[in-house]
Amino acid sequence: QGLLVESGGGLVQPGGSLRLSCAASGFIFDTFSKYEMKWYHRPPGKERELVAYISATGDRTNYADSVKGRFTISRDNIKNTLYLQMNNLKPNDTGVYFCYRPGYWGQGTQVTVSS
Repeated sequence: QGLLVESGGGLVQPGGSLRLSCAASGFIFDTFSKYEMKWYHRPPGKERELVAYISATGDRTNYADSVKGRFTISRDNIKNTLYLQMNNLKPNDTGVYFCYRPGYWGQGTQVTVSS
C-alpha cells in the first residue's frame, strides 16, 4: 500500500520561504515516476484548492494564478520525492498543504505565514 508523507511546513514571516517535501513509499509495482503529481492548499475554513501540477517526467508544470512566480513544483524520480519551493510567502498562503497522486493523498503539512 502506497504512502505519501509531507514535511517542511512551519511558521514563517511574510516574504519568507519554505520548501515542502512529499516522500512516496510503498508503491512497489506502481512506481512514483509513472504519475503526475499535484500540490493542494486548504486555507483555514475553506475547501482544498489546487496550487501546482507536475507531469510524470517533470517536463510540464502548471500553477494557480495566486502562486505563479512565487512557487515552484519539482520532483526527483530517483528519490521518489515531490517538492514545492515557496517564496515570498503571504498571509493568504496559510493553511494545510497536501500532495496528491491519483488515488492517494498525503496527511498534509501546516504552513502559517504571520508576523
